[in-house]
Amino acid sequence: MFFGKKKRRATRITTLIGQRTEIKGDINFTGCIQIDGTISGNVTADNDGSSVLLLSDLGSIKGEVRAPYLVINGAVQGDVYGYEHVELANKACIAGDVYYALLEMTKGAEMNGNLVHGMGEQEAALANPQEIVAGMNYAYDDDSK
Repeated sequence: MFFGKKKRRATRITTLIGQRTEIKGDINFTGCIQIDGTISGNVTADNDGSSVLLLSDLGSIKGEVRAPYLVINGAVQGDVYGYEHVELANKACIAGDVYYALLEMTKGAEMNGNLVHGMGEQEAALANPQEIVAGMNYAYDDDSK
Protein backbone atom coordinates (compact mmCIF):
# COMPACT_ATOMS: atom_id res chain seq x y z
CA MET A 1 0.00 0.00 0.00
CA PHE A 2 1.11 3.52 0.79
CA PHE A 3 3.21 2.76 3.82
CA GLY A 4 6.56 4.47 3.48
CA LYS A 5 9.30 5.26 5.91
CA LYS A 6 8.37 8.41 7.75
CA LYS A 7 11.14 10.45 9.30
CA ARG A 8 10.73 11.28 12.95
CA ARG A 9 11.97 14.63 14.09
CA ALA A 10 13.22 15.43 17.56
CA THR A 11 10.44 16.73 19.77
CA ARG A 12 12.11 17.21 23.16
CA ILE A 13 14.70 19.92 23.74
CA THR A 14 18.04 18.19 24.26
CA THR A 15 20.18 21.36 24.41
CA LEU A 16 19.35 24.83 25.72
CA ILE A 17 21.51 27.89 25.26
CA GLY A 18 20.28 30.39 27.83
CA GLN A 19 19.38 34.05 27.40
CA ARG A 20 22.58 35.45 28.96
CA THR A 21 24.88 33.00 27.18
CA GLU A 22 27.18 34.15 24.37
CA ILE A 23 29.06 31.60 22.32
CA LYS A 24 31.81 32.49 19.86
CA GLY A 25 32.46 29.55 17.56
CA ASP A 26 30.63 26.93 15.53
CA ILE A 27 28.05 24.56 17.02
CA ASN A 28 27.23 21.08 15.70
CA PHE A 29 24.23 19.38 17.26
CA THR A 30 21.90 16.41 17.11
CA GLY A 31 18.37 16.36 18.50
CA CYS A 32 16.55 19.56 19.39
CA ILE A 33 18.39 22.73 20.36
CA GLN A 34 16.75 25.90 21.68
CA ILE A 35 18.76 29.09 21.46
CA ASP A 36 17.81 32.01 23.70
CA GLY A 37 21.32 33.48 23.77
CA THR A 38 23.78 34.81 21.18
CA ILE A 39 25.85 32.67 18.82
CA SER A 40 28.69 34.12 16.74
CA GLY A 41 29.42 31.21 14.42
CA ASN A 42 27.74 28.61 12.27
CA VAL A 43 25.06 26.34 13.76
CA THR A 44 24.79 22.99 11.99
CA ALA A 45 22.74 19.87 12.67
CA ASP A 46 24.38 16.51 12.16
CA ASN A 47 23.01 14.74 9.09
CA ASP A 48 20.48 12.55 10.92
CA GLY A 49 17.46 14.11 9.17
CA SER A 50 15.44 14.71 12.33
CA SER A 51 17.21 17.52 14.19
CA VAL A 52 15.34 20.71 15.12
CA LEU A 53 16.67 24.19 15.80
CA LEU A 54 14.46 26.56 17.79
CA LEU A 55 15.64 30.18 17.84
CA SER A 56 13.51 32.16 20.29
CA ASP A 57 12.74 35.86 20.06
CA LEU A 58 15.51 36.39 22.65
CA GLY A 59 18.14 34.59 20.58
CA SER A 60 20.41 35.63 17.72
CA ILE A 61 22.86 33.93 15.39
CA LYS A 62 25.61 35.57 13.35
CA GLY A 63 26.56 32.84 10.89
CA GLU A 64 25.06 30.11 8.72
CA VAL A 65 22.26 27.93 10.06
CA ARG A 66 21.77 24.39 8.69
CA ALA A 67 19.19 21.92 9.97
CA PRO A 68 16.36 19.73 8.70
CA TYR A 69 13.74 21.55 10.79
CA LEU A 70 13.99 25.22 11.78
CA VAL A 71 11.69 27.42 13.83
CA ILE A 72 13.08 30.96 13.85
CA ASN A 73 11.64 33.74 15.97
CA GLY A 74 14.88 35.66 16.57
CA ALA A 75 17.59 37.35 14.50
CA VAL A 76 19.87 35.59 12.01
CA GLN A 77 22.66 37.34 10.13
CA GLY A 78 23.66 34.74 7.58
CA ASP A 79 22.21 32.18 5.22
CA VAL A 80 19.63 29.68 6.47
CA TYR A 81 19.35 26.13 5.07
CA GLY A 82 16.22 24.19 6.03
CA TYR A 83 16.38 20.74 4.47
CA GLU A 84 12.82 19.77 5.41
CA HIS A 85 10.81 22.63 6.98
CA VAL A 86 11.51 26.27 7.83
CA GLU A 87 9.11 28.24 10.00
CA LEU A 88 9.63 32.00 10.32
CA ALA A 89 7.63 33.21 13.31
CA ASN A 90 6.30 36.74 13.83
CA LYS A 91 9.51 38.19 15.36
CA ALA A 92 11.94 36.51 12.97
CA CYS A 93 14.47 38.83 11.36
CA ILE A 94 16.76 37.27 8.75
CA ALA A 95 19.53 39.10 6.90
CA GLY A 96 20.60 36.45 4.41
CA ASP A 97 19.24 33.94 1.95
CA VAL A 98 16.84 31.18 3.00
CA TYR A 99 17.09 27.82 1.22
CA TYR A 100 14.09 25.62 1.97
CA ALA A 101 12.02 22.62 0.95
CA LEU A 102 8.89 23.77 2.80
CA LEU A 103 8.45 27.32 4.14
CA GLU A 104 5.96 28.67 6.64
CA MET A 105 6.07 32.41 7.27
CA THR A 106 3.96 34.25 9.84
CA LYS A 107 2.79 37.84 9.53
CA GLY A 108 5.44 40.10 11.03
CA ALA A 109 8.48 38.04 10.02
CA GLU A 110 11.20 40.10 8.34
CA MET A 111 13.25 38.65 5.51
CA ASN A 112 16.11 40.56 3.85
CA GLY A 113 17.55 38.23 1.24
CA ASN A 114 16.49 35.64 -1.30
CA LEU A 115 14.04 32.80 -0.78
CA VAL A 116 15.28 29.75 -2.71
CA HIS A 117 12.90 26.80 -3.02
CA GLY A 118 14.08 23.30 -3.75
CA MET A 119 16.33 22.51 -0.83
CA GLY A 120 16.25 18.73 -0.57
CA GLU A 121 18.39 15.93 0.75
CA GLN A 122 20.73 15.96 -2.24
CA GLU A 123 21.41 19.67 -1.84
CA ALA A 124 21.74 19.22 1.92
CA ALA A 125 24.63 16.83 1.35
CA LEU A 126 26.60 19.45 -0.55
CA ALA A 127 29.05 21.42 1.54
CA ASN A 128 29.47 24.36 -0.82
CA PRO A 129 26.51 26.81 -0.92
CA GLN A 130 27.52 27.94 -4.42
CA GLU A 131 27.00 24.37 -5.67
CA ILE A 132 23.53 24.34 -4.11
CA VAL A 133 22.52 27.53 -5.91
CA ALA A 134 23.95 26.29 -9.21
CA GLY A 135 22.06 23.00 -8.82
CA MET A 136 18.72 24.82 -8.55
CA ASN A 137 18.72 26.37 -11.99
CA TYR A 138 15.80 24.85 -13.85
CA ALA A 139 15.59 24.72 -17.65
CA TYR A 140 12.26 25.13 -19.39
CA ASP A 141 11.03 25.04 -22.97
CA ASP A 142 9.43 28.17 -24.32
CA ASP A 143 6.66 26.94 -26.63
CA SER A 144 5.25 30.43 -27.20
CA LYS A 145 7.37 31.03 -30.30
